[in-house]
Order: sequence, then structure tokens, then C-alpha cells
Amino acid sequence: MIYPELLQKLINFYKRLPGVGEKSAERMALATLEIKDEDINNFANDIVKAKKELKPCKICGHLTENEICNICSNPNRDKNLICVTEDYKSVFSFEKVGNYNGVYHVLNGLISPMDNIGPEDINISSLVKRVDNLDHPELILALKSSMDGGTTTLYIKKIFEKKNVVISRLSYGLPMGAEIDYLDIITLDKALEDRKKISE
Repeated sequence: MIYPELLQKLINFYKRLPGVGEKSAERMALATLEIKDEDINNFANDIVKAKKELKPCKICGHLTENEICNICSNPNRDKNLICVTEDYKSVFSFEKVGNYNGVYHVLNGLISPMDNIGPEDINISSLVKRVDNLDHPELILALKSSMDGGTTTLYIKKIFEKKNVVISRLSYGLPMGAEIDYLDIITLDKALEDRKKISE
């Protein structure tokens, strides 16, 4: 072993983070050792606090420190326009665009028969309840172009087909299977603006 055991454990942890390879993990671990004691304690406390206190919004499932997220509690948001996403990371991506004035609904996954994930395993039932209490709602399905994304889209379309709900999807042109949170702001903005209606 090249590194002391504790340093190697730190490197191994950083390697578990998305997009961090061996060299980056080594640099991050060594840099961590050079941080002042007070700063490293604050950093550690912030990690523990974030893990403990951040939770899903009771309305949409987005990440929040409170019962209701700042998007759902904003009276200026259009509650009849709901962007349906796979996870809360996608919500942050759309919010960075800055042009969307509706609200969100986080599914926390996609229907995946191959992985034994059905509609009851993701946050769809609460979406149905939300929509039933709205007047002339529109659902924008912001799901990745994959087999699971397509399956989830078809399921949502089916459960709302007899209701007065407009269902649209992001415009094509997005890379096949692309994760929403990895797309650039301009691409996301255009995909949202040029969304295509798939049901009404």
C-alpha cells in the first residue's frame, strides 16, 4: 500500500463520487489534509447536517430543509404546469435555466420491468392526487430518452388519458439516454420551450 490506511480510505471514498477518478481522488484527499481544523470540522458538520435534514418536499418530492420546498410554496409559480422529472437533480438543472415558472413533480425513479421497479415503487400516486385537484393542468414529462423513460411516459399517458390533462414531452434533439442534469442550460431551455404535446 502506497498511502497510509486512513489516507487510502479517504481516497477510496472520493472515488465513489460521480466523475471522480483515481488521480482526482488522490488530489482531493491530499488537499483535504491541508484544510484548517476549523474549516474541516465545519465541512464535516455540514455534510452530516445536510444528510440528516434535507428531505423530500411533501408536495412534489423535491429536496428541501422544510416540509414544503421553496418552489411549491412560491405563490407566483403556475401550479397547473407540472414538470415531471426522474429525480431532484433534474429540478436543479431546470431551475438554472431560469425561464420555467411552473412547479415540479419528482418521481424518484423510472418504471423498469428489467429491474422489477413498477409504478407502485415510484412517486406516481401522489402525482395523480395533485392533478385531480387542478384546473386544466399540463404535465411536461422531462424524462430521459431510454427504454425506462419511454415505459414511464406511456404509463403516465395511460392513467391520464381520460382526464382533462395536457401531456407534453421535451422536444427531441436531446441525446439518447442522456441524463437531464448533465445537459447544458441552452439545450434544456430549448427542449422545454419546444416541448411537444402527446396527449390532451
